[in-house]
Formats: sequence, structure tokens, C-alpha cells
Amino acid sequence: MKRYLLLGSLVLAIFAGDAAAEEAKLNIYNWSDYITNEVLEEFQKETGIKVVYDVYDSNEVLEAKLLAGHSGYDLVFPTARPFAERHIAAGIYRKLDKSALSNYDNLDPVILGNLADIDPGNEYAVPYMWGTTSIGYNVDKVAERLGTDAKLDSWSLIFDPANAEKLADCGISLLDDSTEVISAALMYLGKDPNSTDKADLDAATEMLKKIRPYIRYIHSSQYINDLANGDLCVAHGYSGDVLQARDRADEAKNGVKVALTIPREGAILAVDVMVIPADAKHPQNAEKFINFVLRPDVVAKITNYVSFANAVPASLSLLEEEVRNDPGIFPPKEVQEKLRSPAQLGPAVQRARSRAWTRVKTGR
Repeated sequence: MKRYLLLGSLVLAIFAGDAAAEEAKLNIYNWSDYITNEVLEEFQKETGIKVVYDVYDSNEVLEAKLLAGHSGYDLVFPTARPFAERHIAAGIYRKLDKSALSNYDNLDPVILGNLADIDPGNEYAVPYMWGTTSIGYNVDKVAERLGTDAKLDSWSLIFDPANAEKLADCGISLLDDSTEVISAALMYLGKDPNSTDKADLDAATEMLKKIRPYIRYIHSSQYINDLANGDLCVAHGYSGDVLQARDRADEAKNGVKVALTIPREGAILAVDVMVIPADAKHPQNAEKFINFVLRPDVVAKITNYVSFANAVPASLSLLEEEVRNDPGIFPPKEVQEKLRSPAQLGPAVQRARSRAWTRVKTGR
């Protein structure tokens, strides 16, 4: 799962607190736009642990650092499927000491159960946030170009070449993520998003190549500000990011109306997890941070800020009312039934998808 490079590389002040068993420092590597400074400051104030906070905007960037080894990070936030799944299999994470996680029982047992097939016994990963990969759009600009009766709840908004051509002048963006884009393309074509059939991949690739001339850029976070500022018409993006763009536009009172749609053909469901690299230098501090985040009052502040659902049911009553009732954050049952999780594909299929994605990106 997602977000803004607002935080950048952030080092926060040291506050007085408990003496830690290890150096009072914690190196976190997380998605951009995926936490509030308020929570980081409160953690430091309560524990005296200095947080060094860096951000990324794609699972591939995180994965490259982790697989190279000696990343220097104590806590990271990969998407569970397929990334954390293969990382756990590769043995690059440290087992959790659940005796240090007094708030662990706050977690939703259903979400934990859904992760058990990739993390038996939930020994390594703690769910952080979940959301969908959907479509964000500028309400007025799309209506101007496609008409007021356009089908807005469909991937056709992006993948139909006729629509893409009409929207090209005001801007379309795609996530820079082969799993997300190819899976969405397959769903639009009525195929299994986890298909391993070469014919299905070829069909998705050819369709994507047809709309490629109308895509302004391929990037996994730039669309947030561009949607909010009215500089982009349609974005394939993470649900919470699109909702952040909507909220920023509302706060700016700039007249831009941003909306989120979860396509009726289905969408990718993503759960991002907190995990500790095996070579982390401050694993106890990482567990203290995880335990802090699992407090309902703390994780509610994060959800209120990032517009992604969390895995702590007791936090629901603490959410702002408009967040708690937002169907883009908590989709209704009939929409949830159409959400799919990415499967772990074999190496050959993954290489084929990577090659196809490269051809789409380069327009060749």
C-alpha cells in the first residue's frame, strides 16, 4: 500500500524518557504520506527514542534496499502480498518478540488470519494499514471532456483508448508498479488479475500500449499534489492518497473537486505491514514503536491523517465521523467482495510481467 514526500528525511528532537536497553534511536523507512508527525513526536516524547524517518514511494525501491542488505533501517512497511510474502520466505526479517507487544491483542483477528498463509503464526509481520488501488479524478474536468453521463466507476476511464485520448490534455497518470497496473488492466479485460496465462498478459500489454501515448507520466506519488492542484485529470492511485488529494483541495479552497472511484470490475486490495529487518540494529525500539502504533488512540490519529483503514477495531469509535463513514476508506460489503489480493507469481511469470511493463513504459 502508499504517499507524500512531505516528510522527506526527517530527524526529530530527542526528548527525555525511559532508558532503553539499546541505543535510543530508531531508523524507520516508510511510504511517503503514511503517518502524521504528531504520532512521531508523541512516540519520542514518551520513550526518549530518537526517530530518523525516511520515505519511499514504491515497494520495488524498498525491496532493492532490503535485498542488498545492510539497509540501516530498523522498521519497514512493505505491502504484504507479494512483497512481504517473498521477503519472509527469503528470511530477511526478524521474528517478533510478542511478549514486548502488550497491545498485540488489539489487532483484528480476521486480518491476522488472512495474513497467516504468507506468515504462519504471524511471526514476522504486523498489519499497519489497508486500502485499495483505485481511480482518482477531477470531477469537473472529466465531465467537460467525457460528458456528465460518463461511466466513472470503471477502469474504462483510463484503459478505453477513446476516453484516454479525450482526457490526455488534462493529464492521466499511472502508478509505477507493474503488479498494480497489469493487474488492473487484466481486471478491465475480465481476466484474473493473477493470471499466469501468456495470452492474458499479451492482451493486457497490447491494451496498455494503446493508451500509453495519452499517459502524461508514470509515478507513484506525484499524482497526489497534482490532483489536489487541478494539474491532473485522472490518476491510477492508492485510495488513501486520492482521498488526501481530495482533502488538500478542499482545505485549499481552490475550486478543485477530486473524487475516488473503486472500479466495478474489481480492484487490488493491499495490506501494508510493519516488519523488522533481520540486521536491524535497534529491534527492541522497533517493537516499542509497533506497540505504540497498536494503541487505538494512536492508530486512529494515523488513519484520520492518511485516509487508510487500520487493523485495530477499537480505533473505529475514535475516528473522525467523516473518516469512519467514508466508503472510499471502508468500502461497503458488495465492493469488498470484488477486491483481490495479488498472488505470489513464479519467477518466470514475474520476469514476463516486468518485461511487458518495461515495453509499456518505454512505449516500444
